[in-house]
Amino acid sequence: MIETLLRRDRLIVTAGLVILFLLAAAWTLSGAGLGMSGAAAPMDMDMDMDMDMDMDMGAKAPASHWSPGRSALLLAMWWVMMIAMMTPSAAPMILLFARVSRQTAAQSSLASSPLAHTAAFLAGYLLIWLAFSLLATTLQARLEGLGLVAAMSMWSANRLLSASVLAAAGIYQLTPLKNSCLLHCRAPAAFLTSHWRPGACGALQLGLRHGAWCVGCCWALMALLFVGGVMNPVWIAAIAILVLLEKLAPAGALLSRVSGVVLIGWAAATLLAS
Repeated sequence: MIETLLRRDRLIVTAGLVILFLLAAAWTLSGAGLGMSGAAAPMDMDMDMDMDMDMDMGAKAPASHWSPGRSALLLAMWWVMMIAMMTPSAAPMILLFARVSRQTAAQSSLASSPLAHTAAFLAGYLLIWLAFSLLATTLQARLEGLGLVAAMSMWSANRLLSASVLAAAGIYQLTPLKNSCLLHCRAPAAFLTSHWRPGACGALQLGLRHGAWCVGCCWALMALLFVGGVMNPVWIAAIAILVLLEKLAPAGALLSRVSGVVLIGWAAATLLAS
């Protein structure tokens, strides 16, 4: 009986995660309600202007008007984009949580809803990424206001900014904090064993905790979106794949360090390019 329930739960949770990922990815690629196609934005919108700005460290992009409506839309864009990028790498943890929650419910005399608890865990995880998205939106507004990020293509219009973000991301990839956060993300069973909390509130807290470790692991890589274009689908996919490989590939920890060296070298090349 329990095995039947476990298989059913796995099917339901997997289907839910796939649907969530597909909806988030589709909305991101459609332009996230910004009136432009994510697939075309970095190439088609004022590309020549942005390229000229990239070659001039002192050039400034035209500042955009950040109305409450546009701010809310960009916050939604960041959050949905984070959902699309992070759902694949978070799936093993969520599926394991659903399994443990079902097994715990089977051993307990208390009424419990493992699927509802799994939804609470996912909600906590996504709330942390909402907080990150709020910070990213605020930073984007500030950078646009300073003319460092182009308002239309949403990528760096300043070589020094590009080099700084690349270098910062590369250096962070080599730090003990990055490695510690990555180890938590790469060991879902150990994480659940150490931090398990019963009930829906416990599941929400656990999701928040896991989300915090996940943001700690990936925030610097997400900052690279300001270099390659916040709505650039190739850049989005590349970062999402790197995150996925870091967390799930056998040599993920090594890949993290190698990518750090590559990013530092890329920063130097960007800064020194004529």
